Amino acid sequence: MKFLVTIDRDEDGMFVAECVSIPGCVTQGHTEEEALRNVQEAIRECLEVRAELGMPLTITTRQVEVPV
Repeated sequence: MKFLVTIDRDEDGMFVAECVSIPGCVTQGHTEEEALRNVQEAIRECLEVRAELGMPLTITTRQVEVPV
């Protein structure tokens, strides 16, 4: 499965990665590459837990256009 993730740098310099279609699926790393590896594992674990609890695996995400 493919998921869209966001990566941002926090005030401590850590890279924070989040899978926007899985609520609470957030992790971090010292480098962008480490954060990407960590978010892949976090996604797998979040999907397992959601499946065990009978929850939908993901939530609906949409793109919206905003004129700027």
